[in-house]
Amino acid sequence: MPRLQRKSFSTPDQVRRFEHGRLELVELDETTVGRFVHQPGWRWSTDVQPIVGTRSCQNRHVGFVISGSLHVTMDDGTELLIREGDAYEIPPGHDASAGEDGFDSVEFASSRTFAVSPGDEAERVLATILFTDIVGSTTLLEERGDAMWRRLLLEHNARIRAELDRFRGREIITTGDGFLAVFDGAARAVRAADAMTRSVQDLAIEIRAGLHTGEVELVGGQARGVAVHAAARVAALAGPGEVLVTGTTRDLLDGSALVFESRGNVELKGLSGERPIFALAR
Repeated sequence: MPRLQRKSFSTPDQVRRFEHGRLELVELDETTVGRFVHQPGWRWSTDVQPIVGTRSCQNRHVGFVISGSLHVTMDDGTELLIREGDAYEIPPGHDASAGEDGFDSVEFASSRTFAVSPGDEAERVLATILFTDIVGSTTLLEERGDAMWRRLLLEHNARIRAELDRFRGREIITTGDGFLAVFDGAARAVRAADAMTRSVQDLAIEIRAGLHTGEVELVGGQARGVAVHAAARVAALAGPGEVLVTGTTRDLLDGSALVFESRGNVELKGLSGERPIFALAR
């Protein structure tokens, strides 16, 4: 449960060092807050890419600039200069370099996995995995046009992230028209999925959600493992506005007051054996 607490960056829980910079971390139970201190000359592709091994930075960054500046280049060529006093969001898939005065910022989204070597420090956890996506997104894009679709998608993303925050989910990645997130509790994950489907109804769109509980390996900000694939397959079975869960997740929800309807046993593509699937009843 959330509790009243404080910690100081003068005595961080962890300091992660890399060429031309460091990351100081403080742990507030389920939240990790990081202070990024990049010296002049720091560049992700030079100083961090050799550690994580990905083509570009795959972390989502949300933070506030204390001092200095950062030049960001997305994989599609989009560029942005972030300056002192700015609040910022940087999606996965980018390179970045510090300005002449370096770059000092506090972040709330990427600290846990930034500059972590996949070979040395993979984090394996038991989690409930949630996949969501917008039903019929290609048709909606064609009907509404690029500009309107982009505005709709931004509002959709904001509402989904609001529910993730409310139910203490951890966003792993956006999939263009959906999300992959993990939760440390099955009931919170299902309630978050339900809230997400309701939160976008007035936008005249519908989302579907699928959940499964199992062990997940978190490497470089990405989630890996059979459990992730199972959750994705369950989401693909869901209809508009529907929340589906596997029997594994359902078994963890006894006493939660959540009610489910059986959808029978289903063989999930690419996975052996049939699995019981349940739909959240409303």
